[in-house]
Amino acid sequence: MDKKTIAVDFDGTIVSNAYPDIGKPLLFAFDTLKKLQNEGHLLILWTYRSGEKLDEAVNFCKKNGITFYAVNKSYPEEEMSTKISRKINADLFIDDRNIGGMMGWGEIYHLLIGEKNMSKRPHLQTKKTKKGLLSRIEEMFKDQNDTDV
Repeated sequence: MDKKTIAVDFDGTIVSNAYPDIGKPLLFAFDTLKKLQNEGHLLILWTYRSGEKLDEAVNFCKKNGITFYAVNKSYPEEEMSTKISRKINADLFIDDRNIGGMMGWGEIYHLLIGEKNMSKRPHLQTKKTKKGLLSRIEEMFKDQNDTDV
């Protein structure tokens, strides 16, 4: 996969939604973000938060091993102005408010790296029904155990 710039939301995406507080990290969120970063992808924190609440989120991510390329900007040196669009210039956006909801971080990673043998993971090909996080995790481990045999 080519190196991408990936904009990632915070509340409800990296952590459970508890705004203005910081929720608990979502399962595999930081692990996946670290892998993507180690593979050379640029991560942008793209969040509603600002001021002190934004600083808290950025520091929370740093404590969990993620330092973003940019925060609420397309690149670190960007100066916000009313003369330019607020939209971030990213190749991909990961957000809990996607149509169809937030898929699990394991699924996100496999989709981004273009897993070669998708036939063993039919739940990653198309999303027929909205499943809860625990159901998706069980499927992931079931598939993993099937390939380990």
